[in-house]
Amino acid sequence: MPRILGVDLPNDKPTHISLRYIYGIGPTLALRICEQAKVNPLRRAKELTDDDISRLATILDRDYTVEGPLRRQVQQNIARLKDIGCYRGFRHRRSLPVRGQRTRTNARTRKGPRKTVAGKKGVKEMRG
Repeated sequence: MPRILGVDLPNDKPTHISLRYIYGIGPTLALRICEQAKVNPLRRAKELTDDDISRLATILDRDYTVEGPLRRQVQQNIARLKDIGCYRGFRHRRSLPVRGQRTRTNARTRKGPRKTVAGKKGVKEMRG
């Protein structure tokens, strides 16, 4: 099981799919990295030589922000938005959708499970 930047890549998948297990690498970037490292993207990850793995690792280290540094950068960006008190920072602070989605219905991923509030009494009961 090849290990790049502290991430174990799955053996039985093609290299370009395995690279996507690294945080910050998507389909296009995975193919571009394989091309730069001169590695066949369709070759299985377990068939990679130590030389191939080291080439991939050096390209990722040198040219791209991935894994730990990328996670840190994203967290710093969110903290900056919160500190300056902008609308997006306010939404992050309140755990609400940041990008303009509706919240009257939906938004359950951000808001979490429903918190049921006791309903009002019926109209007939209030008169009597």
